[in-house]
Parts: sequence; C-alpha cells; structure tokens
Amino acid sequence: MRAHLRSIGYSPADLAKPIVGVAHSWIGTMPCNYNHRELAEAVQRGVREAGGTPMELNTIAISDVATMGSEGMKTSLVSREVIADSIELVALGHMFDALVTIVGCDKTIPAAAMAHVRLNIPGAIIYSGSIMPGRWADRQVTVASVFEAVGANAAGRLSDDGLRSLEERACPGAGACGGQYTANTMAMVLEFLGLSPLGSAGPPALDSRRTDVAVAAGGLAMRAFREDLRPDRILTRKAFVNAITASAATAGSTNAVLHLLAIAREAGIPLELADFDEISARTPVIADLMPHGRYTAVDLDRAGGSRLIARRLADAGLLHTEQLTVTGRSMGQEAECAVERDGQDVVVPVDRPLEQHGGLAILRGNLAPDGCVVKTAGLRQLSHTGPARVFESEEAAMAAVQSGAINEGDVVVIRYEGPRGGPGMREMLGVTAALVGRDLGRTVALVTDGRFSGATRGLMAGHVSPEAAVGGPIAALAEGDIVTLDVPTRTVRVRLTDEQLRERLRAWRAPESAYRAGVMAKYRALVESASDGAVLRVSP
Repeated sequence: MRAHLRSIGYSPADLAKPIVGVAHSWIGTMPCNYNHRELAEAVQRGVREAGGTPMELNTIAISDVATMGSEGMKTSLVSREVIADSIELVALGHMFDALVTIVGCDKTIPAAAMAHVRLNIPGAIIYSGSIMPGRWADRQVTVASVFEAVGANAAGRLSDDGLRSLEERACPGAGACGGQYTANTMAMVLEFLGLSPLGSAGPPALDSRRTDVAVAAGGLAMRAFREDLRPDRILTRKAFVNAITASAATAGSTNAVLHLLAIAREAGIPLELADFDEISARTPVIADLMPHGRYTAVDLDRAGGSRLIARRLADAGLLHTEQLTVTGRSMGQEAECAVERDGQDVVVPVDRPLEQHGGLAILRGNLAPDGCVVKTAGLRQLSHTGPARVFESEEAAMAAVQSGAINEGDVVVIRYEGPRGGPGMREMLGVTAALVGRDLGRTVALVTDGRFSGATRGLMAGHVSPEAAVGGPIAALAEGDIVTLDVPTRTVRVRLTDEQLRERLRAWRAPESAYRAGVMAKYRALVESASDGAVLRVSP
C-alpha cells in the first residue's frame, strides 16, 4: 500500500500520520459548489498544519435550479443517496481516520450528514457558502425572484425585457441560493445538530473568511480524531430537537423535514412527522428571511449569523444548550460567542417575534392519512376550500397555470410525483412561483405528493403520504372534488366518504413507470415513504 501511494507523491512520513479524507462536490454545472476545489485545498492545508495527511475525493451534485420544472429534477433527491453512498464507500474502503466534507447545493448537505453518521468517524461538515444577492429595480433579488417573474411574464405583468434584465442581475457570483431556501436551511440545521461548527455556514461563498473556515475545519478534524469525537457522541434526540427548532425559528425549507427524518433514521434516533409540528408550534419565527421575509443569508451573516439565532433561542429556554458540538464545546458555549451588529433587524427578540409559531405544520386527514407538510410562514390565509384541479404530472399543471386555466379558489393537485411515483419526488417551485407571479398565490392552494423548494410561498401542501403511486387517497381524486386544507385544525380532506374513496381505489391501477432499468428504476424499487424521509429500504 505504501509503495502504491508513494507513486503519487506520498512520503513515508505522510503515511505514518492520521489519514483525513477531504470530500467535496465540485462540478461545472452550477454556481453552488463552484468554489469546492479551492476550499478543499484550504482544508488540506489545515489538516497538514495540524499533523495529519489529507486525501482528496469528490462526488457528484445535481442542481435543483438547472433541473427545476424538467424531467431532470427527478434525479435531484436520488442524488442524495448516491452522494452519501459514494462518500461512505471511499472512506470505508480507504479506512480514513477522519473526514471533512465540503457541501454546497441542497442534497449534498443531508447526504454528507448521512455518510458521516454511517461511518461514525471523527470529522466535520463545512458549507461552501451562500451566493450574494443581486440587485434589480432597487431591491435585493435571488434566483427565486426569477422563478416568480416567469409567471408574471406569462401573465403580461412583466415585459420580456424586464424578465431578461432580472435574469442578468439575480445571481452575481458563485454560491448556493441566497434566501432561507433549502441549502441555507440545511447548512444551519447541521450547525444546530452539532455536525458543523456553529457560525461556519455564515460567510458567503466568495468572502475571504470562507477560506479561513476551511483551514480551521482541517484542524478541527484532527482535534476530533485525537479526542475520538464521533457523530454518535453528538447526535442525540435533543440535537435533532435543536435542529428542528432552528429551522422553525427561521421559517426554513420544508425539505428539512425530509432530510432530518433521513439523518435520524441513519443515526437510530426516533423522529416522526408529529415532532416537527409540536416543535414548530412552540417556536416563534425570529428571522426575517426570504422567501417569507425581506433579507438574505448574507444579511443574516452580517447581523450576527446562526450564533445570534442560537443565543436568542437559548436565552428563551428553547434550545438544549448542553448538547455537544463538533468543536468539543456545548451548543450553549458556542451561542455565548454571538456578536450582534448594532441596529440590525434581521433577527428579532423572541418576545417580539415576526410570527408566534414556527414555519411548519403537519396536516393529516382522509387525503393524507400519513401526513403532509405545509410551510406556514408568511401565510395570511390559513385555510382554503375549493375544487380540485387534478394533474398527473408537474408539466401538465405548469401548462395549465401558464395558459391561464387556473382560477381563484382552485386547489391544484399534482400527483404521481412522490418518491416512487416520480420517481424522485420533484420540487414544484416552477408551478408555485408561476402562481405567485400570476397573482394567484393568495387565492389558490396546491396539494402534491411531490415536494417544494425552500423558495416556495403560499398555501402549499407537499409530501402527501401515502403517495399516489402506492395507491394513496390522492390517487382517487377526481376533477371538481371539494378539497379543504385547514392549518389551525391540522387537517387536509376531500369531501368524500371513506367508502367512496375505497370504491374509487378498488378500480385504481398503478401506472407503469417509464424507468425500467438503471439508477431511477433501482431507486423506485427501494425508496420508502416521504413520511419516513424517503430513505431506501435495506431489508426485505
């Protein structure tokens, strides 16, 4: 083994030291992970300075933005499993002593956590940073603004030149999407789980502090190795409660539900959909972040970052401050280091919250017996009853929205987009943003067994379980059925009797999948319900 490795430059002294894997997802298809090569160099420098020998590896990534609204979006959630598996395989096969993983776009973050949990070796996960906000029409904009502008353009409310001008200004440089969308939500979630250093996600992708974070991560991995600080010492039930609390307090992406369920499954920690509803109900929203608020992740960093969020929550008794983090310090000790910028209004006091309850709700009823997820932040209308407009795919729904066929009061139903039905559980940002762009965001509801981007706004229920592809009640819906979503009572129902639903389902037949072989077919055969995190079945 030594002879083999000497051929590519490793010396006997190098190979006598602890070997630290440095994993990343550099890829030339998106801005989210575009700085990973440079950050990997910085992490390796930190490992060497701390007395270890780094070995670099890379894996894949799928851009949710580039694939949104297309067949390609079906690959996004599938990539979570492939990324986790590939990191696990290399680290296990090469018997690394520790591991640092650099993450950026949405699925790389939970995938890294899943891999670290499976391997249970010392290390850290480091976010590569948010994109800077663009500026257009004298306001801050993000890529989500472009999605909504597509709907406005189709409705004649924004000119072609206006749309082109926004497109040119929305994304000024590398980094992950700038609001409290899925990437920034999950980066914060990993900090509050304790797998990433608190505050490390804050510096934007192109900020010089990002290199400092990476160098420090290399040293941190070596310290974790020497102290045998493994994920199983960090990840407790209370750590997951902290992570859900942070997501609720910042009105984070509904994808946090899916991914935290999956990470908990890997860690052997009991976690259910009901936990998210309970924790969110007692957690106020204290961060004024897009898409429901005014500010971006960059503004949060300038205001005091995740440490400030943690200190606010800790002072209010909403955080388990004794929980261990990857730095070897407790969550409470890390929160005490928060520095708040004078005059900032991105993070508000807990006793004067933006909203009294957190940004998530779990609804159940005869349409979703196993539950569905609603993002409640910014909602003014918490209940809706209307006729179902039923679509068998996202493309069909999008065509109806863009052609003006959706009316005020409708309930758009998109089915066969669940984990198995898609397969891959596409995000519906194209549809939801187009509704907002056509000024229907407050008067139309949407129900799907697919999922939503963190940038989604409006009364939208995703992750409907059981999904249509396995014969869930959503498969029985017909055009014009009256559907009610009611957040205060946590219910989602169709105005049909149980017998009527059973009768329709007796006549139902599962549609054939277009995927007969390859990775998509394997995923479809193994994936479990969204209510369990859409993890893959590992036993019959």
